[in-house]
Amino acid sequence: MPYSTRLKRAAVTLLALTVLLPASATFAQGTANSTPAWVQRSNKIAYKVLESSAKFAPEFASQTGVTGYDEDIFDLGKNLYQRQIATFEQNIKMLTELLAREQDPRVAQDIEIMLKATRDDIESTRIEYERVLPYGNLTGLVFAGFRGLLDKQVPLERQQAALVRLKKYTGQAPGYQPLTDLARIRLTERAQVPGLIKPFVGEVKQDLERAPILLEGLKGLFAATELTGYEQDLALLIKQFTAYNTWVKETILPDTRASAVLPRELYELQLKHYGVDDSPEQLIRTGQVAFMNIRNEMIALAPLVAKQKGYTSTDYREIIRLLKKEQIHGDKLLAAYRDVMTSLDGIIRRENLVSLPAEPARVRMASAAETAQQPAAHLNVPRLVGNTGEFPEFIVPDIQQNKDGSWPQSDYAYPAMMWTLAAHEARPGHEMQFTTMLRGGVSTARAVFAFNSANVEGWALYAEAIAKPYMPLEGQLISLQDRLLRAARIWLDPMLNLGLISADKAKRVLMDDVVQDDLSAQTEVDRYTFRSPAQATAYYYGYENLLALRASTELKLRDKFNQREYHDFLLAQGLLPPDILRKAVAEGFIAPRLANVPEK
Repeated sequence: MPYSTRLKRAAVTLLALTVLLPASATFAQGTANSTPAWVQRSNKIAYKVLESSAKFAPEFASQTGVTGYDEDIFDLGKNLYQRQIATFEQNIKMLTELLAREQDPRVAQDIEIMLKATRDDIESTRIEYERVLPYGNLTGLVFAGFRGLLDKQVPLERQQAALVRLKKYTGQAPGYQPLTDLARIRLTERAQVPGLIKPFVGEVKQDLERAPILLEGLKGLFAATELTGYEQDLALLIKQFTAYNTWVKETILPDTRASAVLPRELYELQLKHYGVDDSPEQLIRTGQVAFMNIRNEMIALAPLVAKQKGYTSTDYREIIRLLKKEQIHGDKLLAAYRDVMTSLDGIIRRENLVSLPAEPARVRMASAAETAQQPAAHLNVPRLVGNTGEFPEFIVPDIQQNKDGSWPQSDYAYPAMMWTLAAHEARPGHEMQFTTMLRGGVSTARAVFAFNSANVEGWALYAEAIAKPYMPLEGQLISLQDRLLRAARIWLDPMLNLGLISADKAKRVLMDDVVQDDLSAQTEVDRYTFRSPAQATAYYYGYENLLALRASTELKLRDKFNQREYHDFLLAQGLLPPDILRKAVAEGFIAPRLANVPEK
């Protein structure tokens, strides 16, 4: 169905982090007395922008904290593209006028961040409207919206809105048509436009395969609440979506494209919106050089791990395969993750890496439906706006027993992997990143408008790197394996999307050299080719930017450099773009420490 490029990117981010659309400027209003006046003023400006767009995808705007939208649903009405563009242009006019009058350089910087984000929205929305048939996973988006609203941390009075949403989705509410009917109409309209790029066959097939699991998952979401009186409307919704997915199978699937390769213009647009400024060719070179260097580190470390574990082989690939056999399942799996997270907290304190939040990090197992929607481990982030104490949660995929009672081998269920995964998703990675924003009163512009994958994932990969030296040897080897994967992503993703390598050959690299299992390798290829092209390149790209900034900062400060203070400073900035972050570090971190110190 038609929805904006920002919503498309938000939906992708949901599957990785469950951070959705920009949220209202009440981000820091819950602690207004302790929030700087300039942040409060910036947030009021951001609210005007964000509320104007919330009507297009209210479920996700509500999920991140925009007030007044819990009962509203996706806008699939007529002239959606034209109405979105008009909204963006009105916002640019307003922001431009405010910027011309602004005296505070911090607020002016935030306005510039919002202007850039809005201009990017116009560009991406226009290009996608003109070039792409607007197919989308409607079942997955509705499931994601309900999952956010019916989360156990959401108060029951807000959850009541789900009953209203059900009636609007199904067309039972006055003035509403069934959402599935509107999706059919919009898709049919745009299908008549010649030359639009059709959806990739693999994407549509996978959506259809997973749809029954998500629809069954809706029952579980509602059943886990205290809501009543939803059964009839939910049954109707499931019936409508089952029929809609049959229509997609019969109408959309036969008219899909066989190749996932994107036109270069669209691929470069994707890179830009994930925060990656390099050309595909630059990324390929960076990734391949990094891949070789990291693999050499693994070759050097592998004999040490083999000696400690008593393995006869010293080949890093065989050692990783042996480590993967040390599987933990059932209730013991979560207990093992909690133990590793506790150990990482101890390392962070002992080595003075970064200041820990007062509250502990949280981890839980995903439901079967959540796993179908997002088969990878991820962080579930609560609303960033108007947060009243909800916490981020580290989510581990649900690993189901085989029919014979045995357990499948999983890349998420062996101890050596838990160290780097917990460092990435929990601490000092994503969980600390978002907890700092939730508790620190970062402006909405810096927490949301500046958000991109390079900023977010770059920090998490950097967090793995600063924790790695203190992990057990087998944990260090798997940490390098994960870094090898990120280096592989930054060259395989553009090569696949530019048609420079086949999906089969990319998968062989992931299985043979990165030592991923078949399912994980296929999930990676799906991610590069149709789930979120270009997004995976942002990890290593963002990590390299942070490493470069760390190096220049440390060289300038020498013995005045304190890594805990430095990391605290970075996290306190929110999600600033690299150029603005470099300026903030130069002016707010380096300059004060060099004051009155002669240059050496």
